[in-house]
Amino acid sequence: MKQFISDFNKLVKLRLTLTVVFSASISFLIGAKQQGDIIWLNWLILTIGGFFVTGAANGFNEIIERDLDKLMKRTADRPLPAGRMTTGQALVLSVFMGIFGTLFLVQLNFLAGLLSVFSIILYAFVYTPLKQKSPIAVFVGAFPGALPPLIGYYAAFKSAGFGFEYAAVSEAAIVITPWVLFLIQFFWQFPHFWAIAWVADEDYKNAGFRLLPTTKKDRVSAWMIFISGALMVPVGFLPMYYGFGGWVFTIVSVLGGMLFAVYGYKHAVQMTDATAKKVMFTSFIYLPLTQLILLFDFIPFK
Repeated sequence: MKQFISDFNKLVKLRLTLTVVFSASISFLIGAKQQGDIIWLNWLILTIGGFFVTGAANGFNEIIERDLDKLMKRTADRPLPAGRMTTGQALVLSVFMGIFGTLFLVQLNFLAGLLSVFSIILYAFVYTPLKQKSPIAVFVGAFPGALPPLIGYYAAFKSAGFGFEYAAVSEAAIVITPWVLFLIQFFWQFPHFWAIAWVADEDYKNAGFRLLPTTKKDRVSAWMIFISGALMVPVGFLPMYYGFGGWVFTIVSVLGGMLFAVYGYKHAVQMTDATAKKVMFTSFIYLPLTQLILLFDFIPFK
């Protein structure tokens, strides 16, 4: 049983899944604050549904990449390449999680369920095969990677057929807030994934993954990491610009963007794994910290 739990955690990529669920759950609470009423049962349903949907996407990803995972040190001990789980077992678990998670999210509203299905398809069946073909995979993968805030925010609204009830709030609350949250997470993924791709380049090459901007650890890729990090500075102003982010959030997010820029510039100059790791670790801290601060420094639309 202990081995199964360990293998299940690796199949669903537990740390990644929990990060995604955290992002969606924070956005749910922001959406609930917009309405002035947090329904904790719905938050729990979102958390469980989001966990299973994300776990399903990661499970399908590992099924597709099972032979490639054998070639990389960081993934060789996953249950499929290590032979501790069959493809059939992983498929049954992933399908079950996908159906179960989507049904949970549909209970909140149709849009949340629809976006969850779209995220599974885009991540597992579009992004995953592209990783071996072109660096554009990072751009494509940024879309499902940025969907959790949309899913979480919309899940906070009561279901009304194929849409949701929003008579009590403005259209700006329904359109601007979630899409700005989406954009922040979308742009964040470029310095995040490119820094990881730089550090893990040798391992990725063994599996034929082409994730760096030029597919190589060269000066252009290094400068792209810097540029993508520097873009996080103006991105940090978006919530205040659109009227729902306070000063505390803005200061922290802009400082975080500046840290991205500084470490990105050092990496562009030095081009070492050590400098890439600083960008990578900044990305680990930036997203959950700014999302949590925004929750407490959120200004609802009237």
